[in-house]
Amino acid sequence: MTTDAAPALIRETFPVGPLQCNCTIIGDPLTKKAIVVDPGGDHQFILQRLEILGLKVVSIIHTHAHLDHFLASGEMKKATGASLHLHEDDKFLWDNLEMQCRMFGVPYTPVPAPDQWLRDDEELACGCGVALHTPGHTPGSMSFWFPRDKLLIAGDTLFRRGIGRTDLWGGDYASIEKSIRQRLYRLDEDAVVVTGHGPDTRIGDEMRSNPFVRG
Repeated sequence: MTTDAAPALIRETFPVGPLQCNCTIIGDPLTKKAIVVDPGGDHQFILQRLEILGLKVVSIIHTHAHLDHFLASGEMKKATGASLHLHEDDKFLWDNLEMQCRMFGVPYTPVPAPDQWLRDDEELACGCGVALHTPGHTPGSMSFWFPRDKLLIAGDTLFRRGIGRTDLWGGDYASIEKSIRQRLYRLDEDAVVVTGHGPDTRIGDEMRSNPFVRG
């Protein structure tokens, strides 16, 4: 006797905000519950996409606490009641979001404190993925792995033929190289990688062709 395979997750990624951070909606097609990753601006557009997709946000999760990945988080929480999640090692950055905005000339919209701290290997809301602690770009940088769909949301840790910069607050090159080699490059080579900015890539392509960290 055979059973039907579980339907693929709903995934939509689009650039938002003044620095064009990639925001991703991940939705469970059965329960219609959703996660929003890195709402870096344009909260009304994100809410519109969720409505069109028929999804209800239960969790707003952040790959890290640089300003361009949080700018719509407060408005999203206010509109949806969803909880905010971040790794605790980035608390110092979250506590200084207003300063970050001033430095980059971006208007600051107050954001409440995170409701919960993300942990390494923590199961995400909806039970569809897991959080991976991948420090280097920031001390608390996280990636989010959805094994059934072979999908990785890497934030600013790994880009198409690039890696996250390590010259900002708390950045560390040795740590980001270790995170990529020991955590990300050990995932399925066919997995699609959603980057923090710019186009998607694949794990195997980066292992072979990334000029900064080869597999």
